[in-house]
Amino acid sequence: MSTALAPDSPAASTREAPGRPERPRSWWYLPAGLAALAVIALGVFARGAAAGATTTFRLAREGDLNPGGIVPGDVALPAGGTALVLGLLCLAIAVVLGVLAAISRPLAPRWRITLVVVFGLAWVTAFLTWAFNGARVDLGTLLQTMMVLAVPLAFGALSGVLSERAGVINIAIEGQLLFGAFGAVLIGSMAGSAWVGLLAAPLMALVIGALLALFAIGYQVQQIIVGVVLNVFAIGLTSFFFGSVMKQNPGLFNRPLRLPTLRIPVLADLPVIGTVLFEQTILVYLMFLIVVGLTIALFRTRWGLRVRAVGEHPRAADTVGIDVNRTRWTNVLLGAAVAGLGGATLTIGTGVAFGEEMSSGKGYIALAAMILGRYHPVGALLAALVFAFADALQLNIGTLPAGAGAGIPSQFLLMLPYIVTLFAVAGVVGRVRVPAADGVPYVKQ
Repeated sequence: MSTALAPDSPAASTREAPGRPERPRSWWYLPAGLAALAVIALGVFARGAAAGATTTFRLAREGDLNPGGIVPGDVALPAGGTALVLGLLCLAIAVVLGVLAAISRPLAPRWRITLVVVFGLAWVTAFLTWAFNGARVDLGTLLQTMMVLAVPLAFGALSGVLSERAGVINIAIEGQLLFGAFGAVLIGSMAGSAWVGLLAAPLMALVIGALLALFAIGYQVQQIIVGVVLNVFAIGLTSFFFGSVMKQNPGLFNRPLRLPTLRIPVLADLPVIGTVLFEQTILVYLMFLIVVGLTIALFRTRWGLRVRAVGEHPRAADTVGIDVNRTRWTNVLLGAAVAGLGGATLTIGTGVAFGEEMSSGKGYIALAAMILGRYHPVGALLAALVFAFADALQLNIGTLPAGAGAGIPSQFLLMLPYIVTLFAVAGVVGRVRVPAADGVPYVKQ
């Protein structure tokens, strides 16, 4: 016999209204995080700027393709006033997102993303007006530095996407970057060609990739431990060869080679973004091609469907005829080769010789970029750009003349990528869904 609940009973009151989506428990994370950042913009950036100080943004340079001066050369903004207006805009966006989430009326994803992007641009501009008050910011130079620093991070993050979408945790990105940098210089120096070094970099990184696949997939060793051990192995082996071979004869084994800059006419002359996007080495263009190609391959092809099936439900994939472990082997090796290109960026991409431990933790930041980018190629690239922007900021702030700027310690900006990572993993910037079988070995029954 069934019993009906009275309309005013406690159990009935807990029911959701018809047609209203269920509100997740973490609905307040993003609005609260954005509101905290908006308060920082108002309380620190707006109030902290020196009275009467201006910040000059250089948008166009002499010789840029700028008919009629459409894009102004220098734009001077009052530091405090600009930060105040932008801080209020950030606070308004946080309030709108918070109210809509509280009443279970979330925006469509495209509008939500648009608001978050506008918030980010406004907050960063407010930060720049405060950090560089009394000085000039050359946006072209800042973005150019950001792009150079982002390339190895992006390649490393894409390596992680390839591996972890198939269910293999790739902590060994650091070692793959280091082996790629080492191989690019060693082989390139012996051949006397940076192009040969470019071909050697992914092949050298395949050594670490093959070892990762052998132990993680073949012998089913705990994948995080394997990755850490391989990173230590890569550091030790490259340091040994650097001290015993490269140092003894740098002219033959450790020459500072550099890939040529490929300039796209007309587009490279555009203000601000011209040199950033269209006057780069082949590695930057390869990065964008791989992001586009991998996005299409993962989400629009049969191969991508199989890879995602292996990473989500390997037993179900096996029952329809997909070779799970073979797919994982292939993806780990492909990821290692991609990370090798990132390693080449550290040496032949910037024209420097190989140095001990020159990857300097970039593999771990790339891993963080992959997580923050939600295991998506485009997201991984955007996260890598965010981390690289923080690094470029600390380099530019370090060159400010005495008395200019807000006097921010550069060490704080170096901490920023890791702070963002902690908040991302904690879910403050949104829930990150890990592939269900990530890190779980598969044994065929």
